[in-house]
Amino acid sequence: MKSVSTAPKSAFNSTPHQITKELQLVLYKRLLKPRLIEEKMLILLRQGKISKWFSGIGQEAIAVGVTSALNEDEYILPMHRNLGVFTTREIPLYRLFSQWQGKKNGFTKGRDRSFHFGTQEFKIIGMISHLGPQLGVADGIALAHKLKNEKKVTAVFSGEGGTSEGDFHEALNIASVWQLPVLFCIENNGYGLSTPTREQYFCEHIADKGKGYGMEAHIIDGNNILEIYQKVNEIAQSVRQNPRPILIEFKTFRMRGHEEASGTAYVPEEQIATWEKKDPINNFQEYLLENKILTEEEDLKFRTAIKKEINEHLKIANAEVPITSTVEEELRDVYAAFNFKEIKATSTTKEIRFIDAIAESLQQSLQKYDNLILMGQDVADYGGVFKITEGFVKAFGKNRIRNTPICESGIIATAMGLSIKGMKAIVEMQFGDFVSSGFNPIVNYLAKIHYRWNQHADVVVRMPCGAGVGAGPFHSQTNEAWFTKTPGLKVVYPAFPQDAKGLLNAAIEDPNPVLFFEHKALYRSIRQEVSESYFTIPIGKAAQLKTGTQLSIITYGAGVHWILDYLEENKMISADVIDLRSLQPLDEEAIFESVKQTGKVLLLQEDSMFGGIMSDISALISENCFEYLDAPIKRVASLPTPIPFAKNLEEKYLAKYRINDCIEQLLAY
Repeated sequence: MKSVSTAPKSAFNSTPHQITKELQLVLYKRLLKPRLIEEKMLILLRQGKISKWFSGIGQEAIAVGVTSALNEDEYILPMHRNLGVFTTREIPLYRLFSQWQGKKNGFTKGRDRSFHFGTQEFKIIGMISHLGPQLGVADGIALAHKLKNEKKVTAVFSGEGGTSEGDFHEALNIASVWQLPVLFCIENNGYGLSTPTREQYFCEHIADKGKGYGMEAHIIDGNNILEIYQKVNEIAQSVRQNPRPILIEFKTFRMRGHEEASGTAYVPEEQIATWEKKDPINNFQEYLLENKILTEEEDLKFRTAIKKEINEHLKIANAEVPITSTVEEELRDVYAAFNFKEIKATSTTKEIRFIDAIAESLQQSLQKYDNLILMGQDVADYGGVFKITEGFVKAFGKNRIRNTPICESGIIATAMGLSIKGMKAIVEMQFGDFVSSGFNPIVNYLAKIHYRWNQHADVVVRMPCGAGVGAGPFHSQTNEAWFTKTPGLKVVYPAFPQDAKGLLNAAIEDPNPVLFFEHKALYRSIRQEVSESYFTIPIGKAAQLKTGTQLSIITYGAGVHWILDYLEENKMISADVIDLRSLQPLDEEAIFESVKQTGKVLLLQEDSMFGGIMSDISALISENCFEYLDAPIKRVASLPTPIPFAKNLEEKYLAKYRINDCIEQLLAY
């Protein structure tokens, strides 16, 4: 078990020999810059010229020290009190000011605020308000470094409050199990908004939590720039040569409220007075003056130059016109551009099962893309619970076929980190039901990241789903509606082996996040002639399986087979059958064309009715095809209950057993 090292509480007793006087002055100037910017921002906040501010006054040494110890091409994932990360990486100030004002020269086209952005140019990946997922993203970036044999470290920040989130523990566990070169930098500033540390955790130090993960941990005086730089520099050099995660707890204090509106009334006055004496800039200034490294004249010169830069760059940002956009531009930026080129299937086929088609797609995609990583619980030697990836480790190695701990949120965030480093990732949810444990990074990170700051999320999440196999409430859900309403996600749900292979290939090629639903009841029950070659089918195109005149039946997944079986038994019914295949984007044209031909519509889904995708399709048809309808739109869905286990109860639950009555009602109308 690794020990925890603790730091002395005193400030500048001695100077490490490797920190030259020249470097000390550089560090001092780097400390001054965020402090002087903050002081200016607080004035602008009071004047109503910016809307919000999260102050890092009192904590600057951590951001500046860590960033100074890392190489410029190493990623840092900061939080909203880490202005020193951005200024030390020398982002032009006018761009930061434009970002805070929601203008075009910022990084998010006015779509997000403050430090909620990333920039590949400066190797900074900003936070989201949910805090935790960025820890897993750091794991993914570090994993990519390790797989590429790049001797790099990744630093990620969190506050002490964030260490209470499950994402913190998942990220630390993943990093430890895989020995990833991540520096988990925890700024312990005493309060999570107003909640003191005694109400946040029960151990003495956050660094103690590293012990549970077999992780080396350190406690550093977060107000001592020299100690921070020296120790982080030493740690980073060691990690580059011997990749492993390190937990670093920085003891510090924030001198202002969580954000300016919060104030500090909840903090005892004596506590504020104690920490005022430990101000990282005032103390370092005093040390430099006493040791004749800095003169009063030089100090004034530094401050004057920084203030001049601030004012000049504020003028640039202030002169910038308010941002404008168009509906077309806003919609276009939800997804990363993808120049899809359909690869036609060859005529050489073989009859295989649905499950075999999925396996073939994965194999051929892994051969096609050497930067593709497949992750999931039990997917390696065991081959997955459905044996889809059996033999993959022998073919592609454990670096690419990776068993994961049971931590869906952390692994999805890790996949996002791989994408940031230019890799592709497939994450298998052992059962689609379990995606609820990874919901946050999917809907708040993957889905929004391209719209926010032009970073694609090249991630496919495979979702074994569906009823009909007697698996009960926690292994049988078909939860596509959780995701079809989230802008930025693509949702695919094939019903046949040929479609499954071609659409999965297309999903893997697509740089956008795709939820790929695979109905478990179809895995071994449906067979089809499938092209042996690698081919793609465009996402967003429905398939017309039958043509008819009496009614249109629109469905997907297992519902396709329910309808085909029903029509086979009732050959007197003439129906158009549309297999949607893709639920987001949706082939509205195919739907409307069919409805206009028949005038009657049956919408079938396996999911329960309320809030399901067929409700929205019904609304679309009403809005666009009302004058063509000869009867009310009919929806068929499963009962509004959890999915029961017993076979006879499951049969009564499923929409399949209500199809006949609904079709008879439609035809008789």
